[in-house]
Amino acid sequence: MEPYFRRTGDAAFAATAHTGGAWKTDEQHIAPALGLLAHVVEADRDARRSDGLVLTRLSYDILGVLPVGDVTTTVTVLRPGRTIELVEATLAHGERDAVRLRAWLMAPRDTAAVAGTALEAIPGPTECPDWDPTTVWPGGFIASAQVRRTQQAPGRATYWVRTDVPLLDEPVSRTASAAGLLDIANGMTVRADPRAVAFPNVDLTAHLYSAPGEGWLGFDTRVSFGADGLGLTETVLHDESGPIGSVSQMLTVRP
Repeated sequence: MEPYFRRTGDAAFAATAHTGGAWKTDEQHIAPALGLLAHVVEADRDARRSDGLVLTRLSYDILGVLPVGDVTTTVTVLRPGRTIELVEATLAHGERDAVRLRAWLMAPRDTAAVAGTALEAIPGPTECPDWDPTTVWPGGFIASAQVRRTQQAPGRATYWVRTDVPLLDEPVSRTASAAGLLDIANGMTVRADPRAVAFPNVDLTAHLYSAPGEGWLGFDTRVSFGADGLGLTETVLHDESGPIGSVSQMLTVRP
């Protein structure tokens, strides 16, 4: 199956039709690009060290739109360290930067004796009905996603997402693959019809206290619109074993 991206050089990639956006179908949905940046950070890590630092914080700034076309990436270590490091990665189209990621990587250790969370579990994927997101959104990325959703109210839902489309035409980690789905959160339980109100996100920050497992990725999402053109999509992230972290997205709300 054709992936979201094909590698065309050491730091160059070509987006495929599966990345087609929801706001404009000839622009990329930013979700796969976020996964691609997570992958290049992990690839850079593996080229420099072999001690298995894990991605724990992914903070993306979305600097502009991306056509469905060629992109290039760069990776810079901002704060090297033996057990913790901060890395910056950038994705560009032509001479213009479009997405910037700052990622904290941390050394794992055995904390099973104290593991636990006050975050609540959500109904599993087999307990949620199938839902077709293309009834709300166009584009190749949305069409590539399988969704099971329980909607409580506009802007409030629990749902599970997976895709059969690989992120890249080379092996990638489960964390990078999952990162390529995170940005779907802003469109799976809309507060307003996107044909009447635009509400794209300008960023995405994910905190992961546990690496995502295989299978469905779960979202427990709340969307808020303020009275001054601002909004926030907040999600507790799950895999099939339970909560694993959180995702937040700042929105620009434009009726």
